[in-house]
Amino acid sequence: MRPTEEQEELRSAVRAVLGRHPGEAAWRPLTEQIGVAGLAVPEEYGGAGYGAGEVHVVLEELGRELSPVPYLGSAVLVTQALLASGDGEACARLLPDLASGAVVGALAWAEAGSWDPSAVRAEATAGPGGTWRITGTKEHVLDGATAGVLLVAARSGAGVSLFEVPVDGAGVGRGATVTMDSTRAQARVVLTEAEGRLLGAEGAGDRVLAHVLDLACAALAAEQVGAAARCLEVTLAYARERVQFGRAIGSFQAVKHRLADAYVLVESARSAALGASFAAAADDPELTRLAAAAKSACSEAFSAVAGEMIQLHGGIGITWEHDAHRYFKRAHGSAQLFGPPAWHRARLAADLGLVTA
Repeated sequence: MRPTEEQEELRSAVRAVLGRHPGEAAWRPLTEQIGVAGLAVPEEYGGAGYGAGEVHVVLEELGRELSPVPYLGSAVLVTQALLASGDGEACARLLPDLASGAVVGALAWAEAGSWDPSAVRAEATAGPGGTWRITGTKEHVLDGATAGVLLVAARSGAGVSLFEVPVDGAGVGRGATVTMDSTRAQARVVLTEAEGRLLGAEGAGDRVLAHVLDLACAALAAEQVGAAARCLEVTLAYARERVQFGRAIGSFQAVKHRLADAYVLVESARSAALGASFAAAADDPELTRLAAAAKSACSEAFSAVAGEMIQLHGGIGITWEHDAHRYFKRAHGSAQLFGPPAWHRARLAADLGLVTA
């Protein structure tokens, strides 16, 4: 499981852009110069026609920098939900602008802190002229306050379905939420008899969301690995230069052991994330298991390594001026995104027949 030469070139290009354009300013050059938003979108819809392997590379680099660009929510969740819906008209109409980065999309999915499709309680009732009326509250909507395309999962008579809802339509209320991790924009979306258009077949939302959840977990795992690797890299550099009792702290055996443990966590997480990425790229039937395992392993590895980053930096590690707290907050925030590690282990165990689902 090694990246190709093209993928390594992509990595170098993304890292160079992020180095020149910090924060949200990176979105425009990333999309216009490299085309990251359309990497996993088929060519017929204006994308590059690549897949999960390239998405993995981009997200590792975005994770290294804790970049706030709307890649995960728009270029992964929304584009893959549209493709999985099988709605050709909607794909032809929405994907070109999403693939170019000109428009950012948001998928309003989670309710009551759960990303389980069975937890969807927002209601959709048939309206006049083939439209639908949607009522419900969605939480943790990535980039939901500023998105130009809004997809909503709601429950109709046939089950969970996916709908396109105009962002400025009547009955749509969007508000940014204050989160522990300020580098990940989230919103709360309140729908009150909001007009929507059905995407794909009615009742197919369970299948669509289950597939998107797998891809989301694989993508987020890549981001977590990139961030955890950066934590270790920064901590190693500090351990080499910080002198205590006349010698670099990295020369003390206790510190060496903690750094070695962190290295094992990062590399084990990298293997799990790559396994999920390769499965997603190959449309492997084992994707659900590998994605659940990767999300669980990478969440816990990132949290542990981010904590070690603070501890091994000592006093400076708890200051606002140092980046350690930003990685720590991202680690714990991303561990809960798309479901906590324990939930994914339970999904994995149920899928393996180890417990009753």
